[in-house]
Amino acid sequence: MTTTLEYFDVITTECRELFAAKTRDYGTAWRILRPASLTDQLYIKAKRIRSIEEKGEQKVADDIVDDYTGLINYSLMALVQLHLPEGAPLELAPEAALALYDQELEAVRALLAAKNHDYGEAWRDMRLGSITDLILQKLLRVRQIEDHAGQTLVSEGIAANYQDIINYAIFARIKLIEKRSDL
Repeated sequence: MTTTLEYFDVITTECRELFAAKTRDYGTAWRILRPASLTDQLYIKAKRIRSIEEKGEQKVADDIVDDYTGLINYSLMALVQLHLPEGAPLELAPEAALALYDQELEAVRALLAAKNHDYGEAWRDMRLGSITDLILQKLLRVRQIEDHAGQTLVSEGIAANYQDIINYAIFARIKLIEKRSDL
């Protein structure tokens, strides 16, 4: 049986390769997006997943796995945006963009390992639709925090929510992989 961290590494390697290829094609055009725009892009992807789950069919042939990959990569882009200093250039060298991506990914992996240990892989007992709902809930929280200029009284901040979205998307991808291998 493949461990969660082994799956994490396989899935995020695929995500990283896609990010690197798109960075070669488009540069870092995503850097023009304000935080709220990245959050809305994530929201659109999560809403598509939920819509397909509820309708039980899809009319656009794009694999739902691609939407989870998008959730991972756009969340990593959002984390990079959050942590870059004010006035950082819009265009980053591909190597610099990948280094920032890797830095954020390393932090997310460490968080997944810690939470997965403490929660005893409880996510494995969850329904795929519940994971989608939790991603949407995290996005609604981020939108609220953004609407409050990033200020919270007692809640975790925006970065923690993006990290959780990545990990939930990883869990969803694992569930889909395991479901397909059961066939």
